[in-house]
Amino acid sequence: MNTVRENSLTSNKDKKYLSVIAVLSVAIPVVVAVLFFMPKANTPGIDVSYLPAFHAILNSLTAVALVIGYFNVKRGNVKAHRAAMLAAFSLSAIFLVSYVTYHFLGQRTIYGGDGVLKYIYYFVLLTHIVLAVVIVPLVLLSVYYGITNQLVRHRRISRWTFPIWFYVVVTGVVVYFMISPYYA
Repeated sequence: MNTVRENSLTSNKDKKYLSVIAVLSVAIPVVVAVLFFMPKANTPGIDVSYLPAFHAILNSLTAVALVIGYFNVKRGNVKAHRAAMLAAFSLSAIFLVSYVTYHFLGQRTIYGGDGVLKYIYYFVLLTHIVLAVVIVPLVLLSVYYGITNQLVRHRRISRWTFPIWFYVVVTGVVVYFMISPYYA
């Protein structure tokens, strides 16, 4: 009887946090998408041209943190796994704030390549964008379940989160290197 009651209380507590995760999972991609259609802010004197390279660095560091976290959990080193995954989450949060800032203040860059590379670039970019939207709720749920020690749920969702998140951060770096010659 107590177990049922405890699960019920945990479930009610979870509902509040899962609602926040749901709202963020919709709001974050919507805000990013709106930035692409908004007129750029007229802010003379503010240089954000360095941010794309910074984003590539953040994505690279996130990929490293994800791999470190993965190998540590496979070795049973939960403490190192948790530290690496919280580092990956923090790096991604910094990336998101910086990315929004760049797209609010910076100029849009168009890929200038042609031929087969153009198709490769747009394929990588499209899959990157779609999976970047998908990864938001997966990361938030994985982190929430991990922090709250709901390990069965954490493992279940993290099986999907890890490869998608890793693909998103690696393709973010690939997209940067492919488009970097066209930055003004």
